[in-house]
Amino acid sequence: MSRRLVGTTCVAAIVAAATVLGVPAAAAGQEARTAWGEPDLQGIWTTETAVPLQRPARFAGQTEFTEEERAELDRERSALLAQDPRDERGSEQDVGGAYNRAIFFTHKQTGTRTSLIVDPPDGRIPPVTAEVQARRQAFREYQLALLQPTDVCRNGLGGCAGGQYGPVSPRRNEPPPSYPTGSFNRSDNPEDRGLGERCMSARLPDFGGIAGYFLQIVQSPQTVSIFYDTGQGQGWQRVIPITDRPHLPSHIRQWWGDSRGRWEGDTLVVDVTNFSAKTDYQGSRENLHLVERWTRLDSGTLEYVVTMDDPTTWTRPWTVQLELSLQSNEANRIYKEPRCHEGNYGMPALLAGARAEEREFAAGEGPDPATLCTAGCGSAFDANRDPLR
Repeated sequence: MSRRLVGTTCVAAIVAAATVLGVPAAAAGQEARTAWGEPDLQGIWTTETAVPLQRPARFAGQTEFTEEERAELDRERSALLAQDPRDERGSEQDVGGAYNRAIFFTHKQTGTRTSLIVDPPDGRIPPVTAEVQARRQAFREYQLALLQPTDVCRNGLGGCAGGQYGPVSPRRNEPPPSYPTGSFNRSDNPEDRGLGERCMSARLPDFGGIAGYFLQIVQSPQTVSIFYDTGQGQGWQRVIPITDRPHLPSHIRQWWGDSRGRWEGDTLVVDVTNFSAKTDYQGSRENLHLVERWTRLDSGTLEYVVTMDDPTTWTRPWTVQLELSLQSNEANRIYKEPRCHEGNYGMPALLAGARAEEREFAAGEGPDPATLCTAGCGSAFDANRDPLR
């Protein structure tokens, strides 16, 4: 597959993996085995093209793009790099959206497939249950209640002159209806800022998104270790025991679940349960169940297939398939130290800034911080969207 990038590589990938170069030489069809005889999955891997998780509505019924469609999508996506959208100068939204997409986002060429989802056949995530719909609605209503838009922000999202809202929501001191994975228009504690700002957005399953990602796999006879270099410094280390031991007791919950691996022929099969209720993947929380299948197809290709199942979240299981390409171990380095907000200094600074705004208000020197927009405000940057997203 082609290795040309439509745009620049994201900061995390630059720091983590330097320059992506050629696959180490190997004879075509050569079977890679470890010293102890298992299929060798080791190395640095990445996706080389951009494939959306779900099939865009405009390509319904298509499993693959035509060459003409890929070329047009690449033109559309390349144009995003030249845009530097701005909100009203001097507004809070303008400052909040000052995030240069050309530098901080990866833009790879469009892949051949119209979706990573291979089942259901429509390439879409199955409908969620009424329980999940109700939870999402309650969470969204809580977020919007904290905004309390004025006439200039009457749509509740975006276009807010000066970034100021009012009056203060009577629900401001209420706890959220469920554990918050997204931000609120409040900075009373770290949980108000959502998982991304807390450097906790690394998740399982992880398909890399349109931006792509890097994996580094290391094996031993009893374990398979995977480092996920995802997001902007929110990488994480995963250790999968190869064992027939049962999962942890159901009352023990973990952020990335409890993995149990086994070999079925040349495929590593990993069963994952025991997720924490504080995680949220497409609406699924503690009842998420994953079955992953890792298969080395040839000297330079690793296939990853995973089925997501949670009857309390989706009306049926669904499956994703993607191919990862081997990168040069000599030309690339993965630094296995999650780094975010320059050592997590960002969160204390954010909370300290909120306390400073409160002191200024108390002294009559500034607006009520509760009437300012700090989450869900929208910006011109939000409209600058990749057509594959």
